[in-house]
Amino acid sequence: MAGKTIRQTVEIGAAPEKVYDALMDSKKHTKFTGGKCVISKKVGGTFSVFDGYAEGKNLELVEGRKIVQTWRDTDFPEGLFSKVTFFMKKIKAGTKLTFVQTNVPADRVEDLKAGWTEYYWAPLKELLEK
Repeated sequence: MAGKTIRQTVEIGAAPEKVYDALMDSKKHTKFTGGKCVISKKVGGTFSVFDGYAEGKNLELVEGRKIVQTWRDTDFPEGLFSKVTFFMKKIKAGTKLTFVQTNVPADRVEDLKAGWTEYYWAPLKELLEK
């Protein structure tokens, strides 16, 4: 059975380059999520976030514009990875961030939707809009 898709959009009062940097810099990512993050800044490099709760690999990186990664959390079935894409577009107020996660197990969709909002978008906005 094919996985489900999550789509979310959030406006952040900071430049796209700052949003990209917060998502891709291990120290900044750790700061806004509150869990240890180790993130490679290279295509093909790996990452681990939230003290190892989620992990994956960088597939495409366009600074200030796009991040594409494989992504799985410890609640996914063994060997299953979803794909996440963060699109950043400059707008007058800062950045329009469009997030798409594909191949999500159906029983994880609602938890992940809430998790991205609570543990990513809200604290990311708080960090960058100071």
